Amino acid sequence: MAMRRWLRGADVLIPLGVLGAIVVVDALLPPSVVVSGAFAVAALVASATTTVRRTAVVAASALVLAALSGVWNHDLGTVRWWTRLVVTVVIGILAVLLARSRVRRERALRHMTAIAEAAQGALLRAMPSSIGSLRFAARYVSATKEALVGGDLYEVVETPGGVRVIVGDARGKGLDAVQMAATVLAAFRRAAAIEPSLAAIATDLDGVVTAVAGDEDFVTAVLAEFDHDSTVKVLNCGHHPPLLTTRADAARLLDTGEPQPPLGLHPTPNPVTSHLPEGARLLFYTDGLVETRNRQGAFLPLRDSAAILRAGSLEHALDGLLGQVVDHAGDQIDDDMALVLVERAGPGSANRSPRDEG
Repeated sequence: MAMRRWLRGADVLIPLGVLGAIVVVDALLPPSVVVSGAFAVAALVASATTTVRRTAVVAASALVLAALSGVWNHDLGTVRWWTRLVVTVVIGILAVLLARSRVRRERALRHMTAIAEAAQGALLRAMPSSIGSLRFAARYVSATKEALVGGDLYEVVETPGGVRVIVGDARGKGLDAVQMAATVLAAFRRAAAIEPSLAAIATDLDGVVTAVAGDEDFVTAVLAEFDHDSTVKVLNCGHHPPLLTTRADAARLLDTGEPQPPLGLHPTPNPVTSHLPEGARLLFYTDGLVETRNRQGAFLPLRDSAAILRAGSLEHALDGLLGQVVDHAGDQIDDDMALVLVERAGPGSANRSPRDEG
């Protein structure tokens, strides 16, 4: 039963196939041509594809076959036969050691991946699907497949005065950017609940970033407050303005006033109020979206995404937008990407799930 379970492991089929092929070739060739010394190659292949135990079994099988090859090669007990055995043993031991090292690295990577997933859950909490008449959907895409979290950030906080949103990007990459993003999010969650205005929140966040940032560190961010009267206040600190799509008009960038420096570089907060009609959708994003290039060096034409952003539910719309990014850039995505799509639903659909639209 144990042998059957072992044979069912697909990862061992390749090295066994290699070993079998070498045996067949060695048996068919004339005795003057000997390739059985290459039997240990199968163990090296196993060290890259399967477990330590299975690699050891392949190495042992290679040694047994190398010994038996003396029968069809008619050199049993000769110096050449002993040399083959020694070479097979040495390479087999090396293969087992390589497999053990690889398995340890993979185990460490799985452990770090689990930690990264936990960190992502703590840093970027699940986006609520709806708050009152507002619906939300979010995506975080890492430029590095192995990385699950980076310096891009987003958060939504419901307050008595309205729903407050932040989308931002901490300068740099790696752990420093992650730590800065975590600091800004923690400060925003606190300030959004107690500060009376977006300007006060931005001032608070600027002080936090200034206190912990290095000389060249800063955080670009756009803050928004959705009021109960169908308006949205937006405050932009060195970030890309949101993209507005409505049922009547094509996509356009929302007016966010005079450009301000990022958090940490002492912006002068000045929110701009805009009307958000029923059915309007507002896309917040980080520069990983708009700075995505294709092979010809052309940027993604974001304003051409109006039809995609209005298609189906918010989740479906973001999936379509990410599909457009992949079609445009292929494997050339060089920066992390955070996306938050907000819709102001009509009174009759305020309590409906976004999935009802699909």
